Amino acid sequence: MRRLLLVTAAASLAAVGVASSQDTTMSFFVTSVGSGKGADLGGLAGADAHCGSLAEAAGVTGKTWRAYLSTSDTDARDRIGKGPWFNAKGDKIADDVASLHSDANAITKQTALDEKGNVVNGRGDKPNRHDVLTGSKPDGTKIADQTCGDWTLSGAEGAAMTGHHDRTGLDDSAAAKSWNSSHASRGGCSQEALKSTGGDGLFYCFAAN
Repeated sequence: MRRLLLVTAAASLAAVGVASSQDTTMSFFVTSVGSGKGADLGGLAGADAHCGSLAEAAGVTGKTWRAYLSTSDTDARDRIGKGPWFNAKGDKIADDVASLHSDANAITKQTALDEKGNVVNGRGDKPNRHDVLTGSKPDGTKIADQTCGDWTLSGAEGAAMTGHHDRTGLDDSAAAKSWNSSHASRGGCSQEALKSTGGDGLFYCFAAN
C-alpha cells in the first residue's frame, strides 16, 4: 500500500509539473499590418511568411506560424496545429481546434491582440479595422469563391470572407458576432475595398507547433 501511495504521489507531481510547464508564450495574434496590397498576400506561403516575420520582430522565435486562411483546396482549421493558443499577454484563446470553432473560444476585442500585444481597432474606433481576412465558414472550412483568388488578387475582381475580431457588427446576428465568418468584402480585393467595409487586410496567425 505504501509503495502504491508513493507511486500515485509521484504521478500526481509529474502531472502538476507538466501542467505548470505549459508554454504560454504568444501562439496567436492578429497581424498589426497586412501586405499593403489588399487581399494579395502572396498566397498561403506569403501569408505564413508574414506571420513569421511579425512574430520574430516581436521577439517570439522557434515557432512555425500559419495564417488562418482557407483556399480553394485548403481549410483554415487544418493549417493551425492542435493548440492550445495564447495571445501576447498569455491569455488562452482556445484549447484546441474544436473549442476554437465553438462558443468556448475566448476571442474578443480585448484578447485578439496584435503581435505586439496591442488592441486592434474595432467597430466604433477610427479607423475601424475589425474585418479580418479568413475565406472561411464558421467551422473553419473553405467557402467557395471568397478567397480573393487564393489570396493573390488586389483589384476590383473577387471577394474575401472576413470575420470580426471584436465580435461586433451592425446587429446581434451570429454572423455579425463571428470572429471568422461575418461577411464578404465588397468592391473587390483591393486595399481600398477592404477598408471601405471596416478592414485593413489583416489576418489571424496561429503557431502550429
